Amino acid sequence: MAIVLDVSIAAKWFLPDERSRRADSLLERVAAEGAYVPALFRWEIESVLLGAERADRIEADDVDAALESLRDLPIILEPPGERLFSRNELQLARHYDMTPYDAAYLSLAARRNIPLATADDALAYAARDLGIVVLP
Repeated sequence: MAIVLDVSIAAKWFLPDERSRRADSLLERVAAEGAYVPALFRWEIESVLLGAERADRIEADDVDAALESLRDLPIILEPPGERLFSRNELQLARHYDMTPYDAAYLSLAARRNIPLATADDALAYAARDLGIVVLP
């Protein structure tokens, strides 16, 4: 079964100081079963990796290789919808005191009724509160 993949997990695959068995296990699952991400994922992962590059945590060549690796995975970018503002993410963000960015992952997992993989404690709490399975 596919999952919703949060950047907090995907970044761990490429940042040596954040690697973990849990993240590596989720990488194997994504490679085998696929994942969905909100469209903002592409800019969010680029931002995280570029920030790590600027902080000398990763080399520029490694950032390029990471993005190539992500392109090769069966990750589907979920479009934001036909309406400019659906209000769903805003309502979730208000209710759970989170950013609309995080609420986009929550909304996607709820809409697709699939588990959410995240290392963000607040996002995991909100998902569990909504009855969404959070992958450990």
